[in-house]
Parts: sequence; structure tokens; C-alpha cells
Amino acid sequence: MEHMIPRFVLAGTSSGCGKTTVCCGILQALVERKLKVGAFKCGPDYIDPMFHSRVIGTKSASLDSFFFQENTLKYLLAKNGADRDISVIEGAMGFYDGLSLGGTRASTYEISQITKSPVVLLVAAGGAALSVLASIQGFLDFCPDNHICGVILNQCTAMSYSLLAEEIRRRFAGKLQPLGFMPQMQGCSFESRHLGLITAAEVQGLQEKLQILAAQAEQSIDLDGLLALAANAASLSCEAIELPFRQESLRIAIARDNAFCFYYEDSLDVLREMGAELVPFSPLADQELPQNIQGLYLGGGYPELYAGKLSENIGMRASLKVALEQGLPCIAECGGFMYLTESIGGFPMVGFLPGKSFDTGKLTRFGYIRLMANQDTLLCRAGEEICGHEFHHWDSEVQGSAFTATKASGKSWDCIHATDRLYAGYPHLHFYANPGFAASFYNTCLKEKHRND
Repeated sequence: MEHMIPRFVLAGTSSGCGKTTVCCGILQALVERKLKVGAFKCGPDYIDPMFHSRVIGTKSASLDSFFFQENTLKYLLAKNGADRDISVIEGAMGFYDGLSLGGTRASTYEISQITKSPVVLLVAAGGAALSVLASIQGFLDFCPDNHICGVILNQCTAMSYSLLAEEIRRRFAGKLQPLGFMPQMQGCSFESRHLGLITAAEVQGLQEKLQILAAQAEQSIDLDGLLALAANAASLSCEAIELPFRQESLRIAIARDNAFCFYYEDSLDVLREMGAELVPFSPLADQELPQNIQGLYLGGGYPELYAGKLSENIGMRASLKVALEQGLPCIAECGGFMYLTESIGGFPMVGFLPGKSFDTGKLTRFGYIRLMANQDTLLCRAGEEICGHEFHHWDSEVQGSAFTATKASGKSWDCIHATDRLYAGYPHLHFYANPGFAASFYNTCLKEKHRND
């Protein structure tokens, strides 16, 4: 099936070149024009989509060419961009950066190729002149079929931009067009911490910052040029993804607060489309789990930053432990897994799983992995596989051994605590990478619903 999805990719020359700040400024400016705007993020990142969502008022979807087969990736772009006037796809890291130096697998470049999307390259121009042109030339020449057709200069003055834009037109003879600039914006950048940007909920005065960025984007970025570029994007050809059939409704509690906020909304939509009502609760503020639930989802986040407050909430810790001991089906990813261990940084936690969680001071087992089940579990049978990723500074004394994780390099290790009612470990999953895992979880929750019938 063919889909017309007006879109462009905002790619960067590197991490830290200002993609998210500039992207949010563009998104907000387009929203101010009363357009229906879609937003996407390349790669496995959770945090940047939170900023997008605050701007556009709906979910920002992940596009990941490691997680998804090509048709699935195109389907999610078509599905989430179907009713949008324009969709902006923010890249990850540098444009060509992917799994390794050996190729562009799982890079923003690969996603732009799969989706046949026009690319606008964001180049940090502060403290450079002719070198800006050399950088652009290098990106154009590295892979000639790159779809780069526009450039935005970041941290650039109006005077420098006028000179550079003229030279870009002359040197590249229509191969790409200058589409504006963003100057240095004091007080409008988003702060970082050990896993990247702080979350949108933690930014003081976020809406005011977005309004300032949008006003600047309206003034110095060629938004009409971006709209025209997006409107000329090629049609997107894909087949619909057949999810497990809709079943009897049930209620799944999902942790939603500053400590637990890393979720892929498309992944959760798989459960919703099967018939689940996702019931939010806060391990920080609520005293017990929601009533009448048949499943539990504890996502990732930053529980280490709130360890003291989580530990003080004895009622919630006790409620969780009792529910899990009684067999409530549960998925606990990364931070959610840490919460179920004995302690985080010395602060007592739920204690349902053995071992203490501690800070390693560096990224640990970072990156994409393939997970194969070593035994029958809540999510799958022995031998089944799913793509995932790990991204954390903390580790646990007891990681589990129900799955084997394998990196592209061939390095592997055992991980994850799992039973017929539990998945708990550091790897993050996306149900569109293997909808069968969602179906297994859902069916177990249905068994829970009818356990005492």
C-alpha cells in the first residue's frame, strides 16, 4: 500500500550538535502555524521523544532499523504520520553512525534510505568558517546516495550565515539548499546527565524555552522551505502489520512518574490494541498498586535519582512484593528491574529479587543486543528471540540467566530473571520487534484474570 507522508529527517554531524534543541524549536514553530505535526526519533532513545511529545501534544514514535524489519519501520512511520501535515524525524548521533565503524547499519542514514526521506543536515558552525563547508562536503561525498538536500547551521550568527549560505549555493550548485540557522540561545539548551538529556518533566520553564526557540526558528529558519521539502517526499510503500487479535479486556498497571518514564508508546499500543487498559500509578507517590489489575509493567527511568523517596514509600514496596509473590504477571525493564532488587545504592527496595544495585560509574553493557530465551518464560518459549538494547550506568549483583544476550561483535552474556510470570532485567524491549512476546504477556494476564473463576 502506498502512503503519502510529508516528512524530512533532521540529521546531525555528531551527538551534541544541537539536534533536539533545534528540532523542538522547529516543531513548536510549526505548531504555532496551526499545523498538525508528527515527530519521530531514530534509534532506541526514550528522552528526546518526551520533548517532542510536549511540543506536538501527542506521542513521538521511534524508528529503529535494528529493532524493526524494513516493512515494520515503514509501517510505523505511515501509521503515526497518516494524519499529519508534516512529520519531522530527528536523527541519532551523527548521520552515518550506527552499530560499528564497519558500516552504516542501524544509523540515521540507513533509516533515511529505508523510508526514502529527504535529509536536512544540521551542522554546528560556532567557531568555524570555511571548515563548515568542508564538513558539508564530507557528508555529501561519504555516501553519494545520501538524500541530503538541505542544511541548517547551528550556533551561527546572522552575518556568518549570510556569507556561508551564499558560498553553499555557489559551491554545491543546487545539490542542497541552505535552510537557515539558529544562533546560540542562552538559557534555552536542555541539560544533560549520565544517560543523556534530563527528561522533559524535569526542565524548569520548558514551555517558555520552547516559545523562545520557536520564535527564533520562525525568524531564522526557512520553515516554508522545510514544508516544501517534506511535501515532495516520495510515497511510502508498506504492508500493514497484523498484530495478535483483539481479546478480552484486562487491566495492566504501569508505573508512570519521574522515576519510571522510559516507554515506547507504539509498544504499549500493541497491548492497548489487544484490549488492555493501561492503568498508571506512581511508585513515588502512591501507597499501593491499583485495584483489580491482572498485570504489571515497570519501565526504565532514573530510580537511582529517587532512591531515597522510593525506599521511604514502604506501603508501595510491600504492595508490590505481595502482588509478585502471589504471581501477578510482571515486566520490569532496567530501572524497573532495579526497583525489584534488594536495594539501590544502599536504599532498601522491593526485595522481590536477589542482589543489590550499584553505580558502576560508566556505561555498562551499552548498545544493541539480540536476546534468546534459554527457557520457557512469561514472554516466550525457549529458543525464541527478540532485539533489544541496554543503556545504564548501574548494575546488579545478580543479573539472572533466563536469556542470553549477544552483541553484533559476538560478545554474549546471560541475563534476565524470568519465570512463567516474570520478565525482569536490564534489556529494554519493543513489542513491534516481536509481537508474539506481547501476546504471551497478554495471555498470561488473562489467565491471572480468571485464576479464581
